[in-house]
Amino acid sequence: MLIELRIRDYAVIEDLRAEFGPGLVALTGETGAGKSIVVGAISLLLGERASADVVRAGAKRARVEAVFDIRHLPDLRRRTEELGLDDPEGLLILRREVAREGRSRAWVNGSPSTATLLGELGQSLVDLHGQHEHQTLIRREAQQGILDAFAGAGSVAWEVHDAYRARAHLEQERSERQARLREIEGRRDFLDFQLEELENARVQEGEDERLRADLSRLEHLDELLRGTHGLAEVLYAGEDALSDRVRSARDELIKLARMDAALDEQAAALDDVFHKLAEAGRALGDYAAASEAEPGRLEQIRARLDLLYRLKRKYGPELSDVLATQAQVAHELDELAGSTVELGELDRKLADAAGRLHTSARELSKRRQAAAERLGREVTALLPALGLEGATFTVRLDPLEEPSAQGAERVEFNAALNAGFEARPLARIASGGELARVMLALKTVLADVDQIPTLIFDEVDAGIGGAVANAVGDKLLEVAGRHQVFVVTHLPQIASRAGEHLRVSKRVAERTTEAHLERLGGEARVTEIARMLGGDADSEVSREHARELLAGR
Repeated sequence: MLIELRIRDYAVIEDLRAEFGPGLVALTGETGAGKSIVVGAISLLLGERASADVVRAGAKRARVEAVFDIRHLPDLRRRTEELGLDDPEGLLILRREVAREGRSRAWVNGSPSTATLLGELGQSLVDLHGQHEHQTLIRREAQQGILDAFAGAGSVAWEVHDAYRARAHLEQERSERQARLREIEGRRDFLDFQLEELENARVQEGEDERLRADLSRLEHLDELLRGTHGLAEVLYAGEDALSDRVRSARDELIKLARMDAALDEQAAALDDVFHKLAEAGRALGDYAAASEAEPGRLEQIRARLDLLYRLKRKYGPELSDVLATQAQVAHELDELAGSTVELGELDRKLADAAGRLHTSARELSKRRQAAAERLGREVTALLPALGLEGATFTVRLDPLEEPSAQGAERVEFNAALNAGFEARPLARIASGGELARVMLALKTVLADVDQIPTLIFDEVDAGIGGAVANAVGDKLLEVAGRHQVFVVTHLPQIASRAGEHLRVSKRVAERTTEAHLERLGGEARVTEIARMLGGDADSEVSREHARELLAGR
């Protein structure tokens, strides 16, 4: 609910700040005092287009800020958490500024925002009756949600929504699969050719690197044989080889080490050198002995490398890319081969999803039909007492050719305000006062299912009085048992029922008109109710009448 409102430099309001509690709050004052200006300022927080005309004379910018308690609104709290704007104390602070140059800025819980997001959040908190564009219940999507809640069909509506999304997802998947298969089919001959070419090549990972190493060896085989044989002779196999000379030196050093242990380390090192020389010499000799000419092998390697080079140019740049292409081509052809089974499975899932959608939609339609008739009867029954004799309220359900995510019909609230006249959508009711009273009847019936916590009625008393005013006051008080309700009123019968009474007044200070908001209680409230009765506010008769009204609330 709205717990605090601050307005600065808006129209004739210089600085207005007020705190509010639950229940019915009346806003009164002389005609032209600025009551509707307060409502207009709040409408900025509901997404109304900003105009530089609202900036008070002499000021640079107008500012409206409202603090809401959303601790008991779990859906809205989840939304603010998703946006990263959640407040640990469960508060939501909306702020809007309009500069004299016409620029508008918005904040949510202190973070810069857009007017669109501000309006989205604000319309989940406040329903303003009297200005069509801000009324939740004139929007079809809201009407549908309200009817489903009234019907106790919220879970069925979600089943329809989920079934529709599941079917839509499967339809998209099937469409994309068919498009994919058509694309593969169009390239089938080319893919067959590619796969045959690649499979016949029998490419192995890293094969090109191994072949290049073999090519280098075979191209230099004579030089390698001469070199390794000569080195084997020098190191190990030849006359006066290095290993023989080192062995002799080692043996001599071992004799010396027997005389002085300090030479043991050097003797061991020389022994290690001998063994390594001998090992290297033998290995080089083995290499020279094992290597022999391979007739035709050199040409085979060159031919194979040429093939791999052409494949890499075609499918590469690397051999790994060639192998990846082979795997991809094989996969695409496998897709095509298994397409009949795959599409058949998708068709089965689609049929199941469509069946669930139609079953859920039929159940939702059944509940909506029963709830629409009951809602129409209950709202219509309240209208005569609210000064709308002969008026009717109906819920129209227009069937759709195919169920949508919202069900098998389009929901629309309609009203005929005079007997014999055709019912029209609520958004097309011309009189703000009549529309506000229809909305009041709706809110009365929907008090337990309507989730918007704060309601503002701006023109609900237009053109009424007497018993109708009393009935309107009773209904406002009844709705205020479930919601926080603000009513802008000229009628004492309505104002006297409020738990809180605020008066808007104008005064001239330094040749500038300013509007002020005052909380009334005690004799000050008696005086205001007496003024609204139309008599002399200071006369005892008027004041006694005012006291009677207040005592009866």
